[in-house]
Amino acid sequence: MTPTPAWLDREQWPWPARSCAVPSGRLHYIDVGEGPLVVLVHGTPTWGFEWRHVIAALSRTHRVVVPDHLGFGLSDRPADADYRPEAHAGRFAAFMAQVAGADPVSLVVHDFGGPIALPWALAHPERLRALTVINSWLWSFEDDPVMRRRAAMIDGALGRLLYRHANASLRLIMPSAYGDRRRLTRAIHQQYLAVFPDADGRERVLFTLARALRGSGTFYADLWARRSRLAGIPLSIVWGMRDSAFGPAILERWCAAFPDAAVTRIADAGHWPHEERPDEVIAALRY
Repeated sequence: MTPTPAWLDREQWPWPARSCAVPSGRLHYIDVGEGPLVVLVHGTPTWGFEWRHVIAALSRTHRVVVPDHLGFGLSDRPADADYRPEAHAGRFAAFMAQVAGADPVSLVVHDFGGPIALPWALAHPERLRALTVINSWLWSFEDDPVMRRRAAMIDGALGRLLYRHANASLRLIMPSAYGDRRRLTRAIHQQYLAVFPDADGRERVLFTLARALRGSGTFYADLWARRSRLAGIPLSIVWGMRDSAFGPAILERWCAAFPDAAVTRIADAGHWPHEERPDEVIAALRY
């Protein structure tokens, strides 16, 4: 596991580091508080830092566990690892077996955290106390012309160059997906930029997931086909309505699939409502 780096803001991230071995490396995670278990799962191009406001609030009354996926945050980044969502999902399952044990879980997923963590949820619905989805998805984009077109633009030589040399995921896409990009302050942005200073890491980890928006369609379709396994589980959806990456049509597909879900729409937040409007997100997590 990566030693604590000099760039880490210990005021905003004060929690002690832990690690566990999974296929291909070691995952960094935090495990703080006592009470019912809540697991928070990040997406790309971020890491567990995106959950800091939620951690601070929920850890007063809950045990809160937050892993960094392999290649992200303070976790290992082996050169020969598989960074597709299928492989991340397998490592997440291994992580849960070690860290969560047999405890009931409230699971909160964001962005790629959905297709990474929801395979575990679909395999163990009896373990779920509750599920919260924040600006994420559970299906192939093959029948979505908007998302299919965006994915095709990324999945090519130009996309590779932009990810590798311009750090497009963090410097271009991330700011544009905020409801108000001024909320992504220079200090906060640095906590994400510092994780990917090298072109090889950006291509190996971030570009691989970008390509997987369409390259892993069969994997997503299989998750969608098993969605009925989540029936009866308390499901809440929290959505930043100014998300330029995942628009309202994706939210409406969730609502159509799970009509009994409790939905919180945050009008002036974008892709990271828990960064932009943490109090509203925390209020929606009624565990």
